[in-house]
Amino acid sequence: MSTDTQTPEVEAPAHGVKLSETAQDKVRSLLSQEGRDDLRLRIAVQPGGCSGLIYQLYFDERVLDNDAVVDFSGVEVIVDQMSKPYLDGSTIEFEDTIQKQGFTIDNPNAQGSCACGDSFS
Repeated sequence: MSTDTQTPEVEAPAHGVKLSETAQDKVRSLLSQEGRDDLRLRIAVQPGGCSGLIYQLYFDERVLDNDAVVDFSGVEVIVDQMSKPYLDGSTIEFEDTIQKQGFTIDNPNAQGSCACGDSFS
């Protein structure tokens, strides 16, 4: 039996997507501004963009059949069945710097991306 007390920052065994603490805080803030407690963060992969696939990140009130849902301390993240293989191992982060403000996705499955960073292959 291991006595290692270190644990990962976040885990997501159901769909393999992680949501950083900073991103969790930002999602909570946005949900609070919306004034709704029935919304979840959905991440999906759709055909499109310069490189072939684009990320869709939005609030959704629905949970569909075969969706994988993981709760990150009150922030639910949903991934549909078709997107799961493309997103497995990805981390959603939120950056708030002079150069960039917004959500970013670190995806180890992406083999390349376009110059604008909005799509991947």
